[in-house]
Amino acid sequence: QVQLVESGGGLVQAGGSLRLSCAASGRTFSSYAMAWFRQAPGKEREFVASITMSGLNTYYADSVKGRFTISRVNAENTMSLQMNSLKPEDTASYHCARHRLSWAPATPRLEDYPYWGQGTQVTVSS
Repeated sequence: QVQLVESGGGLVQAGGSLRLSCAASGRTFSSYAMAWFRQAPGKEREFVASITMSGLNTYYADSVKGRFTISRVNAENTMSLQMNSLKPEDTASYHCARHRLSWAPATPRLEDYPYWGQGTQVTVSS
């Protein structure tokens, strides 16, 4: 069973930046696509970004494209989300997630990522 632990959230003013990190347990991290999702109070979980096993290909929700950057270091079992030009609507709990299948594409579908961390809160003030 994989364990995912997020860190790096906090309170930031609009226009500011934060860098989230996700640490994964296990020896098969490099065999799985990974993703970030977020959930704001009263709203459904929302895809933010995903990254292939190798890290060579990344995908983003339109709402964060050009502002957020997803990356991973397989040798360290870590994944990151650099968030720039933050907006109040980015306020949410951010969760890293692992794909259900090894060697699968980095899809944006929530149902493909059953393994989640506990989340880290990001609050952007206006």
